[in-house]
Amino acid sequence: MVYDWFNRTGGAADNGAADQGAPEPNPSQDGPQADPPSPSGDPMDGGVVDGDAAALEWAKQAYARLKAQQDAAKQETAKQEAAKQEAAKEEAAKQDTANQEEAKLEPVDAPVAPQGLSLLEQAAAQRAERQQAIAAPEPVQAPPADRSPAPMATEPELGAFDDTFTWSAEVLAAQGKRIDQVSLEEIDWLSRLRQGLEKTRQGFVTQLLENLGDDPLTPEVLDDLEGTLLRADVGVKATDQVLEALRKRLNEEVVDPSEGIRFLKEQLRGILDQPIQASAHELLAPQRDRLNVWLMVGVNGVGKTTTLGKLANLAVRSGYSCLIAAADTFRAAAVQQVQVWGDRSDVPVIANPSANADPAAVVFDAIGAAKAKGTELVLVDTAGRLQTKHNLMEELAKVRRIIDRLAPDAVVESLLVLDASQGQNGLRQAMAFAKAAGLTGVVLTKLDGSARGGVALAVASEAGLPIRFVGAGEGIRDLRPFNSFEFVEALLGG
Repeated sequence: MVYDWFNRTGGAADNGAADQGAPEPNPSQDGPQADPPSPSGDPMDGGVVDGDAAALEWAKQAYARLKAQQDAAKQETAKQEAAKQEAAKEEAAKQDTANQEEAKLEPVDAPVAPQGLSLLEQAAAQRAERQQAIAAPEPVQAPPADRSPAPMATEPELGAFDDTFTWSAEVLAAQGKRIDQVSLEEIDWLSRLRQGLEKTRQGFVTQLLENLGDDPLTPEVLDDLEGTLLRADVGVKATDQVLEALRKRLNEEVVDPSEGIRFLKEQLRGILDQPIQASAHELLAPQRDRLNVWLMVGVNGVGKTTTLGKLANLAVRSGYSCLIAAADTFRAAAVQQVQVWGDRSDVPVIANPSANADPAAVVFDAIGAAKAKGTELVLVDTAGRLQTKHNLMEELAKVRRIIDRLAPDAVVESLLVLDASQGQNGLRQAMAFAKAAGLTGVVLTKLDGSARGGVALAVASEAGLPIRFVGAGEGIRDLRPFNSFEFVEALLGG
């Protein structure tokens, strides 16, 4: 286990859960570690009490600690690798010595000439035997199958101390993290999230700053802000809610641009958090020592299978036992694609290779295998379907009935995978699927390829569905549990 993403440390009250077992270094030799900068608002708004210098010093200490951890881990890995090579050399030397001793002890048998043959016939027979021995190929032993993760699943590396690192450290500090709670996994993810939302941020923030300017907010500025929010696919309901709150605040007091941005962030976080707080749990995580079944549903081409593969890797890295059910039996090569993702994370895949197999039968086998092995999480890949296709939606209901019958005590989640680049079309899919498929959450993918990241707000406000995971790239580590604070900071403050 590298880092349990389903149980992240939230603030200073938590103690050291982000540590990854590396020896604790002392990055600052001149004095004690700095406490997190005390934010009066958001770290990106320049509202840090201790000032930018304190925030920078905090980030430097966090970087030094992570650097020391990474160096110690590399040294330990090098020692282990050297020990393995030395052991292999010793074993090879012992084997060579044993082979030489065995060769000395074995008597050399003179070739026995066949009886009743002339000398010429005996010589010809011996030549034929020698030729056969030379021509016969030595048996080649097949190399063991390589089950190691693909290169894209390698551990994150600490990059340079740059603007991306300092921004990520400030976001973590603003959530109450201590220096000893900052993990390389979180820094790596925040940099990916920031990069993934760059297209949305460039258009949205540029227009926002142009509208705000340096003067206090006015009704005309709010009218321009309305168009900016709608162009980012924030949605009509969320836009009206934000503007109503801003107008109310504007009627009470003079609001300068920095305070306006801080208040806007607060409103956006409130919209995203509302359906999450209304659900049974704020963070979607598999329950330990209990069967959890997550169904991936959605239309064609949104990235369901890729999302499932990334979730499998996330579960394994977080210490859960996982199994994949390849229930998309209609799309060509879908089973093979799932198998590739399973191999990358060393997760078993239950599949039926026959054409047009019954998806419910695959799920039946997967549930049986999971119960026999004590697996904690079963991820079910389903065929892409439109919400208007009654027969396909009935097939989804059949899969759900199989799960309820075989594992009545299982925790079942139905997650809709949405392509962020579809904007308002994705919102309509979410609202239709929510009625037909009993959705419990949304996975928002392909944020890196779209300038419509604001659709997350539309899904939360108009469909009333909690965003559970976000994908910000094509790599296997580019999908993580949703955090509204980090999302809004990457959207507005990156």
